[in-house]
Amino acid sequence: MIVILSVGHSPKPKDPVHLENICKMRKILIFIISALIALPVFAQVDKRDVRRGNRDFKKANYKEAEIDYRKALVKDSTSLAANYNLASVLYKNEDYQGAAASMKHIEETAPASGHAADYYFNVGDIALAQKDYSAAVEAFKSSLLLSPDDLKAKENYIYAKKMLENQQNQQNQDNQNQDNEEQNNDQNQDQDQNQNNDQNQNNDQNQDKDQNKDQQNDQNQDKQNGQGQQNQQPQISPQAAQQMLQAIQEKEKATQEKVKKEKAAVLKSKQKEKNW
Repeated sequence: MIVILSVGHSPKPKDPVHLENICKMRKILIFIISALIALPVFAQVDKRDVRRGNRDFKKANYKEAEIDYRKALVKDSTSLAANYNLASVLYKNEDYQGAAASMKHIEETAPASGHAADYYFNVGDIALAQKDYSAAVEAFKSSLLLSPDDLKAKENYIYAKKMLENQQNQQNQDNQNQDNEEQNNDQNQDQDQNQNNDQNQNNDQNQDKDQNKDQQNDQNQDKQNGQGQQNQQPQISPQAAQQMLQAIQEKEKATQEKVKKEKAAVLKSKQKEKNW
């Protein structure tokens, strides 16, 4: 980081030449000198704080230097030197966010100053520390346009550009991995859904089989019950069956004899009627 050293001077008015007007002019000059001295007093105090901060900075007393620069900014918040040098000491203290904020305060005035190339270089350094490689590339590019022979700016520009490419490639790879992961999740979800559907279908088929099996078991049970009832009917002994058969035959024989008698009676009756 580059430190700006601020230097100030006070105006020196000339004395009048004519002696006859010396008294009158002396009063006027006193008034003018007082006014001129009063105007830069505030700025002189500001510059003294900046110079004190610069001395502390060179001694690596960064904490004291920070205090000096902040005192100067209390008196003049737009001070280019105080903001610039405060950013430098904050950078040394690794307060990169604070350093970027200080440089932000002079982003409109610094580029038009004689320290524009250094301003852009420091902006690039801060951006590198924050891993904002895109901003770093643009800052070092602006610095090189103003100071093409700055080898350090060239090196940092090449480094920042390479880091930006790596960062973009990594982001693309991360996005691709995320897309692949989401696609795999979708496929796994579909596969799980299909497996659940197959499982449900198998469960339904097994349930149908169980129902058919239960129905068949019920039918078999009913059949067995029917056979059991048939088996449970009383059975007739051979002797009883023979007796029943004889009774039927005797009844049939009696019936036949009765029929024969009736036929004979009718025939006899007809013969009598014929003889008479």
